[in-house]
Amino acid sequence: MTQPGASRHVTRWLGCLISMLLMLGLASPALAYDNPDLLPDHPTPVIDLAKILTDPQRSALESEIDDFEHVSGWKLRVLTQYDRTPGLAVKDFWGLDERSLLLIADERGGNLLNFNVGDALFALMPRTYWVELQTRFGNQYYVRDHGQDAAILDALHTVKGCLEIGGCQVVPGLPQEQWLLTLATSILGGLIAGFAAYPRKPEHKVEWAWVLLLSPLWVILFGVFGVAPIVTRTSDLLPLLRNALGFVGAIAVAYLIAQNTVGKSRLGESGES
Repeated sequence: MTQPGASRHVTRWLGCLISMLLMLGLASPALAYDNPDLLPDHPTPVIDLAKILTDPQRSALESEIDDFEHVSGWKLRVLTQYDRTPGLAVKDFWGLDERSLLLIADERGGNLLNFNVGDALFALMPRTYWVELQTRFGNQYYVRDHGQDAAILDALHTVKGCLEIGGCQVVPGLPQEQWLLTLATSILGGLIAGFAAYPRKPEHKVEWAWVLLLSPLWVILFGVFGVAPIVTRTSDLLPLLRNALGFVGAIAVAYLIAQNTVGKSRLGESGES
């Protein structure tokens, strides 16, 4: 029989092992080593070890970052790497502080982009913003369609634009795949509302009690997931109009189908009784 003390020790060691593995898995590649030999011998806001950017792109980005830092005081830095990294040495090289953002591009992970965000930036853009920024521009489909250089530049320009207006709660812009998701939730909300509205009694045209009863569900699907992601990311009215039409159309379709199937059967049964 296993002793209780031994079980506690085993559990404790397993917990420590799992914690260490998680820490290793979540550690940023740029902070895993300390190799100052890979640092350039001159001041620059861009270190392109992976050679992702062309020379004109790098020169233009360096000038843009320097100008932005001079005007705003925000320190943007870019590090690309593959099999070599300066690691911790970049902190001293760039003097990274609470007003600094380090964008790390490393294609070895599942996502091209990683961000080392200064505390002052979290006051303007919450943690969810940085997760959305990473998943939007660093995912393999965006990189495949636009290239690694565009993924880096687009992400950095998005951050720069948000800082210029005093911060963002969400990443501006509405990608096609995100709009399709909002359209799907809008249609689903309309189907639920339409099914709830079909008449259960001969004297009723719309069952408002059922519509109100299921309103938390269809309001969340249409309002929270179908409308809110659009109005918080873009001023374009077209996707909002499409979602509204999808919602109303789904209501009509679900209402007619339910009225002529389930509703007709229920009304027939009530008439016979």
